[in-house]
Amino acid sequence: MRIGVDVGGTNTDAVLMDGDAVVAWTKQPTSADVSTGIAGAITAVLAQTGVPAGAVGCVMIGTTHFTNALVERRRLDEVGVLRLASPSGEALPPLTGWPEELARCMGDHVFLLPGGHEFDGREIAPFDADKVRAAVRTLRERGVAAIAISACFSPIDAGMEERAAAIVLEEHPQARVTLSSAIGRLGLIERENAAIVNAALGSLAVHVVTSFEAALERIGVAAPLFISQNDGTLISAAEARRHPVLTMGSGPTNSMRGAAFLTGVKDAVVIDVGGTTADIGVLANGIARECAIAVDIGGVRTNFRMPDILAIGLGGGTRVRLDPDLRVGPDSVGFRIAEEALLFGGETLTASDIAVAGGHASFGDPARLGGISPAVVAAVWQRMQEIVAEGIDRMKTARGKVTVLAVGGGNFLVGEGLEGVARVVRPPHAGVANAVGAAIAQVGAQVEHVVSYDAEPREVVLGRLREQARDKAIAAGGDADTVEIVEVDEVFLSYMPGRAAQVRVRAVAQLAAHRAPATRETSLAH
Repeated sequence: MRIGVDVGGTNTDAVLMDGDAVVAWTKQPTSADVSTGIAGAITAVLAQTGVPAGAVGCVMIGTTHFTNALVERRRLDEVGVLRLASPSGEALPPLTGWPEELARCMGDHVFLLPGGHEFDGREIAPFDADKVRAAVRTLRERGVAAIAISACFSPIDAGMEERAAAIVLEEHPQARVTLSSAIGRLGLIERENAAIVNAALGSLAVHVVTSFEAALERIGVAAPLFISQNDGTLISAAEARRHPVLTMGSGPTNSMRGAAFLTGVKDAVVIDVGGTTADIGVLANGIARECAIAVDIGGVRTNFRMPDILAIGLGGGTRVRLDPDLRVGPDSVGFRIAEEALLFGGETLTASDIAVAGGHASFGDPARLGGISPAVVAAVWQRMQEIVAEGIDRMKTARGKVTVLAVGGGNFLVGEGLEGVARVVRPPHAGVANAVGAAIAQVGAQVEHVVSYDAEPREVVLGRLREQARDKAIAAGGDADTVEIVEVDEVFLSYMPGRAAQVRVRAVAQLAAHRAPATRETSLAH
């Protein structure tokens, strides 16, 4: 038995699964203190079936806390930034291009230090341990414990970042260190941005994950805890504390994976309709398509792996205005729908009101909608379908009609007969597909290096990287007999000497039964 939970801004969804069967599900209000809502959701699904807490083998949780914190500019740590790239890396200092209010949250703690490498591995400047030590002492005196370290082309050679991290822990033992080489790809600015964001989320990550653990302990669940990450796979609670940024796209990805599981459809467009927005993504062979370009998160450009998602302003609580012209959204009443929508005695016309008035859904009190004429209902519904169809078209990569999987609590807003759509599939338990996606997720591991095929044969190098990815998946809690290499991405770097390539290998595995992942408790995140 396993439990999947998805913590959203409005609701906390949970499912209890026995093998491939969903045996219980619930939606509970998300609580301000995190743990109460989770405990309530898990308690509810256990109570529905009479399953004792001790029978739960593992718990998987997906959360939007970290994304919301960044977007809302709250609960972020000030960050000390050590960039090892001088003198050539000083033209664009750290935090360049950040929204002003978000940059202020990071504080003024930037240090431009000698170091880094050229694209071919040559040093830009020698590593200067004394300057690093002086910078760290300054940060310690300022009380800054979150530190992000970046170096030019560190994915090729991370040695300088690691040496700087060692000095940080000598001089500032309470510091939490994020290395850019552990998160992002080659581009310095985007990779550094990702490291800074990760460092800023450090205290919140400790609080959130600890709250998750406290919730499980309070209701007597002693099973291992895993957190959903951006690609739909799982990481341990300890890894989520170190790298919370890896979980920021987990909500939409969980919904996509859950949709694929519930329908058996592996190639489709997935629309997850919530109360405020609808997230549109693409499934390819059952895996969420990954964004191939820099991703903007809260106004910050980053280059770590994220699902390719288009968010449109249409949800169950979307406001509908009729005067002076018909307008649908993009603003929403959100979690206040039960108070403000006409269906529930409020005074705001919402997308849900239109859906019920048109016979596309049934809830609330339809008698309250008598003042809306059929012509208005038809016109608004048509406009909503145009918004959905336009979003689908933007996400398609080939001509022809596609299969659409409609999930989320507001999936009734996706109508039949959409232009460019072959069929719309609404699976059972569509409203909690996100929690199902968390519950059925596998352990994931990734290895990414810049390699040279001149030094060793290509087959030898790829074999070694596959083995490293396999070992990481097992160490993260995966069953050794189920490890599968699902991706080998190889990009040859023509600007580097010899036969150099950037290689990424991804492995997945089923969770080993009742086995906690191996952890290495340390304040050094790498």
